[in-house]
Amino acid sequence: MSGNESPPIQVPDIASDAIVISGPPMSGKYQLLLRLLGAIADRAIVVSTGHDAETISEEYQSLTGHDDRSIGVIDCVTREQRQSVTDTELRKYASSPKNLTEIGVKFTELTEVMDGQDVAVGVHSLSQLLMYWEADRIYQFTRVLLGQARSQGWPVIAVINPTMHDEQVVHTLVDPFDTVVDTRVSETAREFRVRNRTSSPSEWRSF
Repeated sequence: MSGNESPPIQVPDIASDAIVISGPPMSGKYQLLLRLLGAIADRAIVVSTGHDAETISEEYQSLTGHDDRSIGVIDCVTREQRQSVTDTELRKYASSPKNLTEIGVKFTELTEVMDGQDVAVGVHSLSQLLMYWEADRIYQFTRVLLGQARSQGWPVIAVINPTMHDEQVVHTLVDPFDTVVDTRVSETAREFRVRNRTSSPSEWRSF
């Protein structure tokens, strides 16, 4: 790891295979997602609805110290912008965040590439998927994705912006996850806390 790279963040409180990061804009959800993925597994698969594959890969490497062979990306952005790209072994391109079936197919292709390896799965973000689908449809998609990942023994970390949705929608989308990592911006730093169904929230910690 070079001197200008950030070390993977350590969150010893988390012992879960289904985590959702929930917080307002600019509270560091995306950076925390990438750092956590790099901290808990040797490789990552990221379903990206907001950033292209090259950006995700470069920022993942910068934040974690892993190399470019350690991450596979399902890019839901580039083809929607009418750019011509071709799938590679570790970069798969869906036509749009709206096409959940195609995203699922691309995810299956990457699971075959990384079968038997130490992998963590990231979804960035559930909120952007909600621009195209009702909460119940995204809930079902999430359950299927979690099932596929669990069959491989892989943890899943998703991201949601609760300020974009009403309370019932947030409750529906968070329900499949065992652990919630809340993020916020204090006067001096970005902070997170960890909570689950069986214990009180942890203290807020900066990152």
